[in-house]
Amino acid sequence: MPDLTGAVWRKSTRSNNGGECVEVTDNLPGIVGLRDSKDPSGPVLTFSPAAWATFVLAAKASTLSH
Repeated sequence: MPDLTGAVWRKSTRSNNGGECVEVTDNLPGIVGLRDSKDPSGPVLTFSPAAWATFVLAAKASTLSH
């Protein structure tokens, strides 16, 4: 597990206040983290910045499977 000390977590500006959100941190070198906002001390998925960028581009282009 990468050291996430110093991670600054944020939610999407498009998230609602219903609690069904994920949070992302991208302020640490070489790591992008993703967690459930309802369980901030729970598990974290980590990605390389390149893998995260690929995912974000695919999501924006709606090329991901539903």
